[in-house]
Amino acid sequence: MVYATGDGIGPRRLRIGMVGGGRNAFIGAVHRMALRLDDRAELVAGALSSDSENARLSALDIGIAEDRAYADYRTMAEVEAKRPDGIEAVVIVTPNHVHAPVARAFLQAGIDVICDKPLSATLKEAEDLAEIAKKSGLVFAVTLNNTGYAMVRHARELVASGALGAIRIVRAEYIQDWLTLPIDADGQKQAEWRTDPGRAGRSACLADIGVHAFSLAQFVSGMVPSEVAADLTTFVPGRRLDDNAHVLMRYASGARGVLVASQVSPGNYNRLSIKVYGDKAGLEWHGHEPEYLRFCEFGKPHVILTRGGAEVGGEAARVSRMPAEHPEGYVEGFGNLYRDAIGLISARRSGVAADPSLLGLVPSVRDGLIGMRFIEASVDSHEAGGVWTPIATQL
Repeated sequence: MVYATGDGIGPRRLRIGMVGGGRNAFIGAVHRMALRLDDRAELVAGALSSDSENARLSALDIGIAEDRAYADYRTMAEVEAKRPDGIEAVVIVTPNHVHAPVARAFLQAGIDVICDKPLSATLKEAEDLAEIAKKSGLVFAVTLNNTGYAMVRHARELVASGALGAIRIVRAEYIQDWLTLPIDADGQKQAEWRTDPGRAGRSACLADIGVHAFSLAQFVSGMVPSEVAADLTTFVPGRRLDDNAHVLMRYASGARGVLVASQVSPGNYNRLSIKVYGDKAGLEWHGHEPEYLRFCEFGKPHVILTRGGAEVGGEAARVSRMPAEHPEGYVEGFGNLYRDAIGLISARRSGVAADPSLLGLVPSVRDGLIGMRFIEASVDSHEAGGVWTPIATQL
């Protein structure tokens, strides 16, 4: 992997800024751990909160110099773009409705973007942002981070190799229980904005976790559904957006799929899974057991493939850091995505060709846009009584 240095080509750390992710924000800390994991980036600037004092204190907490702790992202984009040592990429970890305006500001300043999912709060914003990103020529990565797990990448390789035969069935699930009670109405910060239509968009459950399941299904199967039929439910009285979703999916190839997302299923803390079945074989991967992939050829005993094991090479081996049974998990999967995104950004900035294999491994603005179209089509389908609703796949 190639990185730019001031003298030529070599392992220089990429200068990163962050918008959002201040004190008491969960996902910002995860992003910071992941981007530092391979020592290819350093966080040097931030607008970590919409509250100026919280932004300042949050920056000091994590070692950002006070003169690079910004009160708002627009100032940060403008100032950092002019500094000789300014940031080269920005990480966006704000609530959904802020993703698009922040990304737009940094793209216009010539700064590459790594944005949390979903791409935006509305499809119109996502369409506009994708067009801006395309014209800019900059790298725009979307942290659909579950594509970074080694055994997810091995599953993708198995499907692409034809080991499963013609794909017939795709099943994706993401099931949690943390919104079983009305904690959003009680002011719980993480719940409150996710169920607010003004900040989350038209969906809560699909936009928060359903889009991860959708991304995983797309990444592993290599297919995007052509249409969906959805049933969204809000089980908790007074909640303004869905907390449970069942979505049927049809593919142009004739394959069929189902996606289940729930945040009101007691006993499930964070159950993500993907199952793909073809006419020759099937595979299953579960996020709570990320080191293993179940593979079964029809008529034969099933096999448990282990990350780091002798039977697992290729892409899974490339992104593995530890030998087999030295467990790797959530942060390492996140870190793989960051390592590859940083590789793309560093190559672009140094004027050298990026590893072409990374282009399909790092979720792009197109993937983010298709995720938004999935959410929009699912909500439209539900509101129309569950009718089949098409998903546009062109950028």
